[in-house]
Amino acid sequence: MSIPRKIVVCGAGGFIGGHLVADLLQQGHTDVRAVDIKPLSEWFQKFDGVENLVLDLQEKEACERALAGGAQVYNLAADMGGMGFIENNKALCMLTVLINTHLLMAARKYETERFFYSSSACVYAADKQVNPDVTALKEADAYPAMAEDGYGWEKLFSERMCRHFTEDFGLVTRVARYHNVYGPEGTYDGGREKAPAAICRKVIQAKLSGKLQIEIWGDGHQTRSFQYIDDCVLGTQKIMQSTNVTMPINLGSSEMVTINQLVDIVEGIAGIKLQRNYNLKAPKGVNGRNSDNALIQKLLGWEPSISLKSGLEKTYRWIYDDMAAKG
Repeated sequence: MSIPRKIVVCGAGGFIGGHLVADLLQQGHTDVRAVDIKPLSEWFQKFDGVENLVLDLQEKEACERALAGGAQVYNLAADMGGMGFIENNKALCMLTVLINTHLLMAARKYETERFFYSSSACVYAADKQVNPDVTALKEADAYPAMAEDGYGWEKLFSERMCRHFTEDFGLVTRVARYHNVYGPEGTYDGGREKAPAAICRKVIQAKLSGKLQIEIWGDGHQTRSFQYIDDCVLGTQKIMQSTNVTMPINLGSSEMVTINQLVDIVEGIAGIKLQRNYNLKAPKGVNGRNSDNALIQKLLGWEPSISLKSGLEKTYRWIYDDMAAKG
């Protein structure tokens, strides 16, 4: 009797990876292997009936162990976080190149059927993101290259590695450029959290403490789009299984807001108004970024289904309950 080949999720102890494993199990898959560098006790989500492995995927031998017997591979593993982490840890972000390189080598060795790489909107050229009223970024806007220093350059290089492994070795690769992803079961403190989770935490802290103030990084006019985790997981799998998405493609929301508007929404959910203190010296990233979804709509008919307000309500409730449970 042949042993079924595995669906391997790398970075499964992280935010997106944990939700992807949960969705695969909900679909009825019993052949899932989950891999992460963190101890199992620190995984955001952990499931029975899954082969859970703790491995450092920067190491070549670890990647071979992770992919042995793997049919499909989702590479979501990276040393990353929010803008504060990215701007202050450029070398660590660049070292993530070892993960995708060694995973691609292992995928070729074991004749993996499909390989998904999670890239980022940080690959886009900085000169196209200088104004808050930004034109939504098309896939072609990654070139001429002027990526986010450190993290963005690693992502762009790893996109090219996927392309060349397809061209030279016939490995089927799919690449999604994630725009900000948020939702429950993720990090909201410690320095790696992203803006939606950080703002939810700050608003909750203000509400619980009675100190009705909030620090905002930058002037609050910078713009972003935010994609709820359920939409991201669905879009990721659509891209992975597609026959016609052979180039890096945007996976994000086109619902652009300012950081001030993001705070407005969370304040509305919490039922409070806060004094805003702007930290102009804090990392704030580019002035404007939004996703042009024309290509993914054309090729896959995909568009996020969950509004920012609805997604933030779910995220806020989860963070509130988790903070309360931790005292």
